[in-house]
Formats: sequence, C-alpha cells, structure tokens
Amino acid sequence: MKIETLPLSPAEPAETKVPRKRRRAGAIALAVLILVAAAGGYAWTHRDAAPAKPAPGAAARAEKDPVHELSKRDIAVVEARPLAVTLPLSGSLIPLAQATVKSKVSGVVLATTVQEGMKVSAGQVIARMDDAEARARVAQQQALLADANARLALAKKNQANSAALLQQKYIAQSAYDTTSNAVDLAQAAVDAARAQLDLTRIALADTVIRAPLSGVVSKRHVQAGEKLAPDSPVFSIVDLQRLTLDAQVPASDIPRVKVGQEAQFRVDGFGERAFAGKVVRINPSTEAGSRAMLVYIGVDNPGGLLRAGMFAKGAVTTEKSEARALLPLSAVRKEKEQDVVYRIDGGKVVAQPVKLGLRNPDEGLVEALDGIQAGTIVLALPLDGVKPGHRVKLPADSTAKKG
Repeated sequence: MKIETLPLSPAEPAETKVPRKRRRAGAIALAVLILVAAAGGYAWTHRDAAPAKPAPGAAARAEKDPVHELSKRDIAVVEARPLAVTLPLSGSLIPLAQATVKSKVSGVVLATTVQEGMKVSAGQVIARMDDAEARARVAQQQALLADANARLALAKKNQANSAALLQQKYIAQSAYDTTSNAVDLAQAAVDAARAQLDLTRIALADTVIRAPLSGVVSKRHVQAGEKLAPDSPVFSIVDLQRLTLDAQVPASDIPRVKVGQEAQFRVDGFGERAFAGKVVRINPSTEAGSRAMLVYIGVDNPGGLLRAGMFAKGAVTTEKSEARALLPLSAVRKEKEQDVVYRIDGGKVVAQPVKLGLRNPDEGLVEALDGIQAGTIVLALPLDGVKPGHRVKLPADSTAKKG
C-alpha cells in the first residue's frame, strides 16, 4: 500500500508558521514601544511650558524686597516757578471819573447834540437853551453900568470944582468932603453894575451846556422843548479810561493788603480772559453790617472794554516769591521734627530733608528753599507700605529726572 504526503495549505506555510503565544508577546511589545514614543514626543513638545524651579532663596528675597508699582497719581514732578499767595475778592467796577451835568440857569431846552453811548470830549457842546432872556438881562446891566459911569464922571467933575473953590477959600472943607464922598459912592455904583453885568454874561454863557470831562454819555435826562430849573440834571457822563474795582475784604484780612499790590480778576461775559490792576486805596472804616472794608483796585481800561457796574471776581497777590522748587503740601511729612519728602532715586525711595518757605494752601503748594531740585520725582502722598529703601516702578511715560 502506497502512502502519499499531501501538500501544506498556502495560508500557513510550514517555514513561517509561528506559535500563537509568540505572536501575542510581539503585539504587546509593539504597543509598549508606541506608548513610550508618544510619551517622549509629548515631553519634547511641552519642554518650554514646564515651570522652572526657583533658585534657592529667590522667593524669600522677593518677599523681603518687593517692587511697588506707582501710578501717575502717586508721584509728582518738582517744578520751579514763582509762588504767589492770593486773597480772593469780588466787587463792581466803578468809573474813577463821572459826572452828572446839571443846568445852572432856568430856561427851555432848544436842542441836545448827543445821546446815550456817544463819546464826548471835555468842553464839547451837548445842549443849548433859549438865551433870549439872558441876553436881555445882559443889555439891562450894560445900561445900568453906563448910568453908573456917567454918575461917576459927574461926581469927579464936582470934586474938581470943589477942590478949586477950596483952594481959593470960597467953600469950607466940609463942602469939599461931601463932593469927594459922592465920587466914592459913584465909583462903588460902577463896580456893582460891572459885577452884575459879569453875572448876566455868565448866565448867558450857561445857556450853552458843555461836557465837563471826556467820556461816554450814560444817560440823557431831558429832551428838546423841556423847561429846566436851576440844578436840573441834563446828562450823565462816565470816563471809562480808568476804573476802580470796589471790593469788600474781611477786616481780619486787611493787614495782608497793601497799596501797590497786584490784582487779577475776571468779568462775566469775557470768559477766561484775565484783567489786571493794583491796589490804590484802602478805606479806613468798615462797612456797616458786613464788618468788611473796601479795597479799591485801580484798573486801566484804554480800549473801553470794561463798563461801569460790571461784576468782577478775582484775587489780590499779597505775597510773591522768586522762582524756586515747589512741592505738593501732601508730599511733605514730619520725621524727627524735620520736614522730609520721599524722592525716587535709581528706582528706590529715599528720604530727603527739605527746608520749606512760602506756602499757598489754595494751590496746595509749598516753596522748597533747600534740599530738592526742579525735575525730581517725589511721592505726592503717603503710601501704605512704601518706606525709604523700598524699590518702586514708575509709570511707563515718566521721563522726568529721577533723583
């Protein structure tokens, strides 16, 4: 009997056939390799994100010496300029020269030549009155004067005749004295008549009303055709070239005010435009009820911009220093009975002693006579936890001198 060997199946060749256990072990090993490779790739890609370990003692030093970040409100740059101490005041503007022109004689107004708001010059005719009656009086007084002169001439002639008769002893001395006395009386009558004539001529001239000063007509009190009595108002004229600011100042502040001190003020209607003046007078008595005293500020007004009666508000400079370094009052502190400020030097806080001068509480500034220079950066106000020696960081746009 012949036995034949059958060929193996093509799916499982004899030379490549691997036991099932060995194939399982290879698959596990391959999975392990894949996991190791994935872990290594993750570590490589995240190597920069891993937090660095701080050096030994760095955390302790950072906690002991912190850096304080400052804002713009925490610091101030020292500037150098004059410091002025002022005293607030307010009041009304009053013309230094003003007048109400009044009629000196009675009569009817024939014409007025100016109106409110018009400029006039001293001596300019502003109104005319009917002068017929005044002319008649002048003529009457001229006649009376001529009569008095004639009487004087006759008296002098009689005196001359009496003197001749007395020399020839034809009359007594008493007769001559009588003629001499008549001459004196006649001369007195002439003088009186001449004076009356002058008065009537003045009255005639007063029928023409003239401006007593240069200025602007503020009010017209009469119209043509009205009849005026003596002392009746005709026009009001104000001179706007020179004004005074009449300001009330509390009596307790008057010792600070001196003649010649400068004043600055603003007037409603002119926005932020500032006007200037000087103290020219101080009233010696207080105002009833307010216990304040009037201070008069002289104001030049060549352009006539300011008008009478406007309300002004400003201040008078009672003290003024030279250009020196100025510090905020809030930056100054007392340490061991000494005035100091905290300045920034090389990124650190330094206690700087200073010598102070003039103070202006209204502006919140004080003058530094010594110890600090313009351009230095200082702490503008006390900050909790910021002491000399501490490190600070200034705002990014701070470009001033640091120290």
